[in-house]
Amino acid sequence: MRLHHVQVVCPPGGEDAARRFYGEGLGLTEVPLPPGLAGRALCWFRDFDDEGRTTAEIHVGVQDPFEPARKAHPALVADSVEHLESIGARLEELGFELTWKDRYTFDGYERFHTFDGAGNRVEVLTPVT
Repeated sequence: MRLHHVQVVCPPGGEDAARRFYGEGLGLTEVPLPPGLAGRALCWFRDFDDEGRTTAEIHVGVQDPFEPARKAHPALVADSVEHLESIGARLEELGFELTWKDRYTFDGYERFHTFDGAGNRVEVLTPVT
């Protein structure tokens, strides 16, 4: 078994902030919704390996009333420490809240936590040896 996707939510009208965070900030690719879901208040983002296979998928849905997930979160794996640091720098440049306080608290990994445009917690980590 493997994980297919994680869904997070945003308030009505929050799709552009999601695109800014997940697309511009994390560098994920927005993909079209399947025909059966077209027209819904959703946006989907994916990352791909060198062969074009999906390696991560985040779905952002609209929820009203909205409350951000401040504890539950997706965790995305960066390719290297340099990649992790560049993602963190890009998110900070875009104005997203980010903390490195737990960078060395998970054995075998370096990481940071951030919050998307709707205030949902997201972790980005990379294995280190």
